[in-house]
Amino acid sequence: MERIPILKLHDLLLVTIQVDMHDRLAMTLQDDLMHQIRRTRARGVLIDISALDLVDSFIGRLIGEIASMARVMDAETVLVGMQPAVAITLVELGLSLGGVRTALNVERGMQLLREGSPEEEASGHASIDH
Repeated sequence: MERIPILKLHDLLLVTIQVDMHDRLAMTLQDDLMHQIRRTRARGVLIDISALDLVDSFIGRLIGEIASMARVMDAETVLVGMQPAVAITLVELGLSLGGVRTALNVERGMQLLREGSPEEEASGHASIDH
């Protein structure tokens, strides 16, 4: 079965989607990511979609669901590399990616994850996991 690789970088997971996403592959990615977050105790997930020219409503909703599930598992999600056409499509479909922070590229996305979540910044402290 086709799978999207999930790389571990310190306490973060990096997913670079380099193939067209179909529904089954997206569901497999969601399951794999949740398993990897639990297994590695990752505190952040960076999803690079720069190679995607098209995101349909199912994939858009799934990205939002991944972010919600990751948040419940104490991991923040950052989506990077969104093409303008993808952004336009998501807006036209009325999809909101609540809970998903975005950045222009992987480097800026990693910086966001390293800086912590907006909630941590607002409260003035980050949670420490022993």
